[in-house]
Amino acid sequence: MTGTDRARRVLIYSHDSFGLGHLSRCRTIANALVGADDDLSVLILSGSPIIGSFDFKARVDFVRVPGVVKRQDGEYEALNLNIGIERTLDMRAALIRRTAEIFEPDLFIVDKEPLGLRGEVAATLRMLKERGTPLVLGLRDVMDEPALLAPEWKRKNVLPALRDLYDDIWIYGLPQLNDPLAGIALPKSVKRKVVYTGYLRRDLPTESGLPAVVRGLDRPYILVTPGGGGDGELMVDWVLRAYEHDTKIPYAAVIVFGPFMAPEVREGFRQRASRLSGIRTMTFETNLGALMACAAGVVAMGGYNTFCEILSFDKKALIVPRTRPRLEQFIRAQSARQQKLLEMLADDGRRDPAVMATALRHLPQQGLPSDAIIPGLLDGLPNVGKLVAKHLKRPLRRPVSVVTPDDGVVTGAIQEPVPYEPALERRRGAA
Repeated sequence: MTGTDRARRVLIYSHDSFGLGHLSRCRTIANALVGADDDLSVLILSGSPIIGSFDFKARVDFVRVPGVVKRQDGEYEALNLNIGIERTLDMRAALIRRTAEIFEPDLFIVDKEPLGLRGEVAATLRMLKERGTPLVLGLRDVMDEPALLAPEWKRKNVLPALRDLYDDIWIYGLPQLNDPLAGIALPKSVKRKVVYTGYLRRDLPTESGLPAVVRGLDRPYILVTPGGGGDGELMVDWVLRAYEHDTKIPYAAVIVFGPFMAPEVREGFRQRASRLSGIRTMTFETNLGALMACAAGVVAMGGYNTFCEILSFDKKALIVPRTRPRLEQFIRAQSARQQKLLEMLADDGRRDPAVMATALRHLPQQGLPSDAIIPGLLDGLPNVGKLVAKHLKRPLRRPVSVVTPDDGVVTGAIQEPVPYEPALERRRGAA
């Protein structure tokens, strides 16, 4: 069966070493794609340990590769298996490639990491390139400060893949808010591949109602969410200390700790919250949008997906961004505040409870994100759909990349593909 006489297939890779961000973004895109095309199937490759907790639309499925987690020293280790990281990565790479070989996607979308975790998707990219499968790199609106991202990508030897393997680079944001590739020396051939889609709108399930956790509250509540929760301890502590300091804050609070917060930390917070009036807590909620839609305001760290939900549900928000190990959240929050989409409270290290209490009191009096007129702000999903449809209408091709005398690449169709050779590309880059 050829690529023209069967239903089309999209494969999405998400490395998901920790947190919810990559999985949530890929799930949102996958559900939107099948919702717009009855003949399309989407398969997600993910290392998330909780991917099975989420609902997916019909014709969306997932393959979970063995999980890994990043230690405090920056190195990775297997999440559950008692084997070394190198063998774990070998298993992941083999599963990724074999899945792509059998699934035979008509389009391959890679989320955030151009070569995958520790290069695990590189062989799959080369194999699919030789088959003529269109390859897309999807990036969030903010990666990190250029001073850190540029050397990181240089160390990972990313440029040859951007130049010679990928057909498109989709940025799920707008240049008015941030250019995630600013400060990186990219050839013109790569810059021509960049498309800003706008942010990815989130919708509530049709059956969504008032969540059980907030039933019985006698006043409006503020939703407090640190996303996955693995690095949200300081923010949650600051909010709780504010309520302990000022017992007359006129808004209740619902704190969703996140599935990756350490159990002992979570339990300590739960005990403190139980002694406060109007504070509800829960560990995890797959449909956070329902809680957000009913909230008077949101306090969050400002990861990409939470930001998209804040915009989608038009919620007044106070962002308390982390600054380590990346400035991603800080850059996003600072830019969004400049566009009058939200307010930001920077962590000064002291975390004065009176300062947080004042911010919580003022939160519901802020302006709405919709008060800021930014054309195309939430057009990401329909634009991604159009881009995908454009690729799927094209017949599969068998390309060859020819390096021109300057910094560009000319791609032409030939009968026999030329294999991509990383060693050769590294020499070209050095030259």
